Amino acid sequence: MKVIVDRIEKDYVVVEIEKGKMCNLPVDLVPNVKEGDVINITVDKKETKKRKEQVIDLMSSLFE
Repeated sequence: MKVIVDRIEKDYVVVEIEKGKMCNLPVDLVPNVKEGDVINITVDKKETKKRKEQVIDLMSSLFE
């Protein structure tokens, strides 16, 4: 998904998402952006799988 930076207000970056809807993101989440920048939001399936496996391993070690 692509979002467009509309403006920056104190601790929030206001972005335009689909059909003109606006959404606030914490500045810390998208540092060094400026008005008009396009941000790509993606899901990292490989990293997600890795983290799930780590959680499963941790739970297994706790409940053995």
